[in-house]
Amino acid sequence: MQPAAFFRVEGTLLSKSSLMAAAWTAGNGQQIRGRLARLGAVALAAPLALRSKGAATQASWSALRGTSEDRLRVLGEEYWHSVLKKSTLPVGLRLLKQAQDAGQRIVLISDHPHCIAQHMTAALGAQSLLCNHLEVVDGETTGALLKPIISGPLSGQWTRDWAIQHGIDLLASGGYGARGDDAVLLSAVGHPCAVRPDNALRRTATDLSWPVVDA
Repeated sequence: MQPAAFFRVEGTLLSKSSLMAAAWTAGNGQQIRGRLARLGAVALAAPLALRSKGAATQASWSALRGTSEDRLRVLGEEYWHSVLKKSTLPVGLRLLKQAQDAGQRIVLISDHPHCIAQHMTAALGAQSLLCNHLEVVDGETTGALLKPIISGPLSGQWTRDWAIQHGIDLLASGGYGARGDDAVLLSAVGHPCAVRPDNALRRTATDLSWPVVDA
């Protein structure tokens, strides 16, 4: 059994949300008319985030319906290098380096789709990536995300099942999150840590005496 460090990427390692990635990729469509339609779809997804993060995530990436797989691959790499790489958070990178030095397996959990998140995984030296995958049929995206959709809280049972499958000792593992929804993940590990937490996660961390790192 191996210890791991689970990083909920958005808010912990990155300052930008996956909704911004959807808007950027939609805005870089191949035709002006297509760009406007796709940006409109992303804009309609934003209010959903207040009610259901899962629905908002699905709706925002539906804007890429009809994008070729090759184009998606190019956009993902370009977005990482031109936008997302610059939004990495020093505090998160420091904690990740500490986990690596301690010999923990780095597990990234991200709302971003694989076409983007794979570059982040390679750049940060992570061993495992749990992220969203856009459905591709006949070389084009359908606009749907394959299940399970990574958005909002991950259940404790899901985390335990994944750990068993991959030989991870959860009690010896660390977890890092920034949002209230991340409390479920942090509760599943032996060494939780709230990083730049929002008000909801800060209250939970205070109640449960979890470490809080702000900078």
